[in-house]
Amino acid sequence: MTYQKPPDGGWGWVIVFASFFIQFLCYGSPLAVGVLYVEWLEIFDEGKGKTAWVGSLAAGVGLLASPLCSASVSTFGARPVTIFSSFLVAGGLILSSFAPNIYFLYFSYGFMVGLGCGLLYTATVTVTCQYFEKRRGLALGIISTGSSVGTFIYATLQKELISIYGLDGCLLIIGALALNILACGILMRPPPKLPEAIELKPCLEKVPDAYLIYHEKDQKNEENIVMLEKEKSNAANGNCCPPENHPQCKSGVMTQWDIVKDNCNNKEKLNCKQLIKNKCHSYLDYWEDTINLFRNKVFAALFINILLFDIGGFPPSFLLEDVAKSVNIDKEDMAVPLVFILGVMMAVGKLVLGILADFKWMNTLYLYVFTLIATGLAVLAVPFAKTYASLAIIAGTVGFFTGNWSIFPYVTTNTVGLDKLTHAYGILMFFAGVGNCLGPPIVGWFFDATQSYDIAFYFCGTCVILGALGLLLVALPFWKNCKTKKLEPSPKIYSYKVASTV
Repeated sequence: MTYQKPPDGGWGWVIVFASFFIQFLCYGSPLAVGVLYVEWLEIFDEGKGKTAWVGSLAAGVGLLASPLCSASVSTFGARPVTIFSSFLVAGGLILSSFAPNIYFLYFSYGFMVGLGCGLLYTATVTVTCQYFEKRRGLALGIISTGSSVGTFIYATLQKELISIYGLDGCLLIIGALALNILACGILMRPPPKLPEAIELKPCLEKVPDAYLIYHEKDQKNEENIVMLEKEKSNAANGNCCPPENHPQCKSGVMTQWDIVKDNCNNKEKLNCKQLIKNKCHSYLDYWEDTINLFRNKVFAALFINILLFDIGGFPPSFLLEDVAKSVNIDKEDMAVPLVFILGVMMAVGKLVLGILADFKWMNTLYLYVFTLIATGLAVLAVPFAKTYASLAIIAGTVGFFTGNWSIFPYVTTNTVGLDKLTHAYGILMFFAGVGNCLGPPIVGWFFDATQSYDIAFYFCGTCVILGALGLLLVALPFWKNCKTKKLEPSPKIYSYKVASTV
């Protein structure tokens, strides 16, 4: 079965609407986990590094499991995966309210919620791409803002629920809200499929002719027609042998039926061997393609950059609430949570940067590098912020420029080509998950060792800027002029266009 051409509308807009709310409901709490992090520090009385693993797992497990998520959606479809994931996310949040220790919290909030979010993200993106082609960028941009909108709404909502019902009551209510993903998932139906023509095996095409020739002198035309219809039925069912009462089966003589049957059996054996051989070749080709991707200097720099960016760029969104507490800023002085400001500006950044990337004169790789440098400088400024106003400005700056996730697919596509995008993006997302898992605990360990966030954020800002400068140096156009002779690529070697006309 094959899908019809994407309709670029119709039920696709229902899919976009449902996907927006799915990302809103599943990512709202994990991305606004900084509000919960402060409460967990007081309840469990563990170190900041140890407690930070909860939020980092929730953000990173889904990315680490991206190959599993893609395989699940491809095998079972978007709707079953969405329905299953709704119970996974809701169950993880509800179980978190009963967590007796930090390790149970790792499993319930970190692993269950994180894996559910990864599955839901893959399902929403996959089914949206099936419905849109010309308007695919707009559709994906709309659903991606769901997570950002969820961030700033959940930041305020969780803070209010904690003040009214406590942390346990807050998590129970958030978990109940996550069950609404189930209602959205019911709408996630794939586009209509086109029926494929039924093809018979080549060895069966000669069977009716042989049968008619054998009976031409012995039976009437009506009997021949009846037997022909039976033979067609046998052929359609893949039966390579004539009926048991057929004269050829009783004769004990090697007939054309026997030859046909032997041919079919031989072909089936050859098909099995060929299938195994093709599978082995596909795995070998996958690893060969992976090696060839890393031979591309820009992709290698992009891989290092995304790892460093998530190690250094993710902790501020997770820890800014605790930073404000550590510099003795009263809760009454904080008009709105810092995570709220960061979430609002991230949504704005995704839209603005996405629009800028559509201009023909804009080099998206240089734009991406600029956002990285700006993010790194803002993170380096965190140790100097001692007031709520200064932290709010930093939160807004970090939020806006980390909206560069909307242009990251553009950069990846222009680096490796559209045909290698899925392979390359999966690799990059895996290492982004590694960065998300490592970043907050590293910052927490720095605080536990020094009792200050200063060195931690110097480290984070340096990581982001180093990754940006490395990518910039590798991608500069003059690197192309260093080669005196350009070789034609072989079928197994890929050439990559670097930066000047992105």
